Amino acid sequence: MARLTTTLAMSLIAALGAASAVAADDPLLRPIAPAYSAKRFLTPAQPVRVFGNTYLVGFGGVSVALIRTSAGLILIDGSVPQSVGAVEEHMRALGLSIRDVKLILSTEPHFDHAGGIAALERDSGATVLAGAAAVPVLRARGLDPSDPQASGLERFPAPRKLRAVRDGERITLGDVTVTAIAMPGHTPGSTSWSWKSCEGQRCETVVFAASINAVALGGYRFSAPAHRGRVDTIRRSITKLRGIPCDLVLTSHPELSDGEAKQAQLARQRSPNPFLDSEGCRKAANAFEKRLNDQLAEEAKR
Repeated sequence: MARLTTTLAMSLIAALGAASAVAADDPLLRPIAPAYSAKRFLTPAQPVRVFGNTYLVGFGGVSVALIRTSAGLILIDGSVPQSVGAVEEHMRALGLSIRDVKLILSTEPHFDHAGGIAALERDSGATVLAGAAAVPVLRARGLDPSDPQASGLERFPAPRKLRAVRDGERITLGDVTVTAIAMPGHTPGSTSWSWKSCEGQRCETVVFAASINAVALGGYRFSAPAHRGRVDTIRRSITKLRGIPCDLVLTSHPELSDGEAKQAQLARQRSPNPFLDSEGCRKAANAFEKRLNDQLAEEAKR
């Protein structure tokens, strides 16, 4: 297992280097904030089958998930453009192919989650699904002047085959149905995704939770009277995450659900499965709530 982990880590480094090398030839793979992304988002993580038909093929700092169905694969998020080669290599390590991806689900229109979607869409021919409010931002390459992080966000390639989904919409591919769950606040179109995953006779509800983080850049203040509505929206989404059916949670940034440690543990041994936790969504919601309260408390000191 250690040898496999080392090999995959080397493949990741090679794939990221290859992405930089071809940037001039392929605009969909042009690196975004390469030094920051490598340190913050693209730390190596071994691809793994999490439970049943659910896989992780992303990184230590940002999650990319796969669902295997009887009619092809569903990919959730795409990280940054320069990570696409590594994502596809992670899939191959699990015996899966980008060419079998039929749908790509987006949690939010920020470059660290959506930057690689256009290249993955091209390589697979898949259709991209996103929350209705996220679709115009994805088409605008991530531009949203009202975003609390607008001053620090990078533009990214826009997907072409893009369709909006409504809150509660059920999308079926083969033998799997995924439900879109609107969780606005971090962005207006932030969307979580839920589905059933089974091993033998045991079936669990999996939630890939979008960020509900209160993150502000460039002098944005959540505590400003004009932004009270956004704070209320974040709190409603936190409450929603806390209350939905959830046996296994994957967060778009693994740190919010101790995902990196769980992924490493699962790669070493599958039983007991560290991801199975009926309190997982509640714990993630509590983490988001703490971050919001900490942000408001920090703003009150200024």
